[in-house]
Amino acid sequence: MAVHRVVPNIPSEAPQESREFYGLLGFEEVMNHGWIMTLASPSAPAAQLSFMTSDKTAPVTPDLSIEVDDVDAAYAVMRDSGAEIVHALQDEEWGVRRFFVRDPNGRVVNVLGHR
Repeated sequence: MAVHRVVPNIPSEAPQESREFYGLLGFEEVMNHGWIMTLASPSAPAAQLSFMTSDKTAPVTPDLSIEVDDVDAAYAVMRDSGAEIVHALQDEEWGVRRFFVRDPNGRVVNVLGHR
């Protein structure tokens, strides 16, 4: 299984102010669905930050996102390991397939792949 990127999900009630602040450091907006906004470095596009007011379709807001090449295989590995699945594997309307799993530190990880 290959990891494409890891993105921290920062809870934010001020996403526009965050965009302006991190823009001063060279980040640019690459996605904005209203409830989640992602900024990336133009020179290193995998260097990203996401700001979330809340998660639109999940019961909790994840602490970080990990994009993998095979989300179905990742789901099977996590499920078979006995890890706590917080949000079942599903296709989302914005073009990702994802699930949430709790890590040993209690952090919720959004594991996703683009469709």
